[in-house]
Amino acid sequence: MPYDLLIRNGNVVLSNEVKRLDIGINSGKITALGQVLDGEAKQVVNAEGMTVFPGMIDVHVHFDEPGRENWEGFETGSAMLAAGGCTTFFDMPLNGIPSTVTKEAFVDKVAVGEAKSHIDFGLWGGLVPENLNDLADLADAGAIGFKAFLSPSGNPYFHSVDDESLLEGMKRIAKTGSVLALHSESAPLVTFLQKEKEAKGLTGYDDYAESRPVQAETEAVSRALTFAEVTGCPLHFVHISTIEAVTLIQAAKKRGQDVTLETCPHYLLYSHEDFRKIGVVGKCAPPLRSETERRGLVDLLIQGQIDMVSSDHSPCEWKDKQTDSIFTAWGGISGGQFSLLSAIEIALAQDLPLTKVADWTAKQPAERFQLTAQKGEIRKGADADLAVVALDKPEQVTTDKLYQKNKFSLYEGHVFPSSIQMTINRGTVVYSNTDGINGAASGKWIRPGK
Repeated sequence: MPYDLLIRNGNVVLSNEVKRLDIGINSGKITALGQVLDGEAKQVVNAEGMTVFPGMIDVHVHFDEPGRENWEGFETGSAMLAAGGCTTFFDMPLNGIPSTVTKEAFVDKVAVGEAKSHIDFGLWGGLVPENLNDLADLADAGAIGFKAFLSPSGNPYFHSVDDESLLEGMKRIAKTGSVLALHSESAPLVTFLQKEKEAKGLTGYDDYAESRPVQAETEAVSRALTFAEVTGCPLHFVHISTIEAVTLIQAAKKRGQDVTLETCPHYLLYSHEDFRKIGVVGKCAPPLRSETERRGLVDLLIQGQIDMVSSDHSPCEWKDKQTDSIFTAWGGISGGQFSLLSAIEIALAQDLPLTKVADWTAKQPAERFQLTAQKGEIRKGADADLAVVALDKPEQVTTDKLYQKNKFSLYEGHVFPSSIQMTINRGTVVYSNTDGINGAASGKWIRPGK
C-alpha cells in the first residue's frame, strides 16, 4: 500500500520491548508496523541506527499567552518542545492575561493555541477561591484538569486556595470526573520563613532554600491527600521534589486513592549545590534540593514510584530573574526542550530499558489524562507521534540551540549523551536536526478522552 510517510530501519520503543521495525503512516495514524514494509511512500525517513520513541506528552508547561507573550507563547513554546521530541503538551492556567479560570478565557486560549501551536495541546483550567462556580463549565469546555496552588503562586491575579475553597473545589471537581493538579507547598510555612529571612536581610541562595524546606512540601501533600480522601477528588501532584512526599503519595495509592505524581528533570539532574554555582537561573519553587534528595528521587523513579517526568517550563524575561533579592527573582526553570533527553540520560546511566523512558514521558501521562485511544505508545491505530533519537550522538546545550523565546536556561553547558534528530506529530515532520522547525506544522487541541 502507498504510505504518506514510511520510517525505515529504526529501533522502535514499543510498550514492552525495543524492536527493529519499519513504521507506515497514513492520515496522521500508524497504519503498519513490520520488519520490512512493502510499498511506496510520499516521504521516506531512514532511521538506521536511530531509536524511535513515542512522542513525549509534557503535562506541565507555562506558555503565558495571551497577554505575556514576551515570556513565552504558543508559537515559540511549541517549537521548543518539538525540538525536544515532544508532540503533546498541557498548558497551565496561571500566567496568561487573563488567567484561565473562566470558560470565556478558556475558549479564547483554545483559539490562540489552534492558530499558533506546531504540536498538539491540551489546556488546564484553574482553581482559585473566586471561581468555584466556573469549574463545571470549564470541565464541559474541555479542560484537561484543574490546577491550584497551596502557596502563593507568584501571580497576584491567580490566588492560592485556602482550606475551605480547596475542599469545596475538590468536591466540585470530583463531580466532573476531572483531576486536580496541586502545587504543594505550605503557605503558612513558606510565608513565615521568607518574612523571617527578609527581616534579617538574609537573601542568599541558602536562605531561599531554607525558606522552602522539605517540610513545606510534605505538610501540603499530606493535607491535600486528607482532603481528597474525604471529597473523593482525583489528584495529580506536580513537580514533587522530596523523597518523603513521594512516600506519602505512594502510601495513599496503596490505600486506594486516585493519585499520581510527576517530578521534573531539574530535580533529577541538579542539586542545591548546583544552584549555588549557577545562580539565579536555577531558582524554582520548590527549590532544588540536597544531593541526598536528588539521588533519592532518581532511585524512586527507577523503582517505579514516580509516575511521569514533566518539564514545568516556566519562563520569563532576564530582567525578571536579575533582581536585587533572590526572593523577588522569578522562580521558574526554562528548559522544556530537554525533558526527553534528561529521561534518556538517566536511563542510560542506570542501564534501564528504554521502555521505562517511554513510560515516564508518554504512556503514563496518556493513561492518567485519558488519551490512550490515540496517544502514549507506538502501535497500529495510534497517532503517529514520534521522536527519532541518536542515542550515541552527544549534544551540548548552547544558547544558539534554544528554541524558547528568552535564550537562557539552567541546562546551558550540559552535555546530554543523546540528541533529537526528528520529531513527528500525527505524521508530519515538525522538527529535524538539519532543517529546524517546520513552520507549516500545525497542532490540534485535544480534550481528555477525545
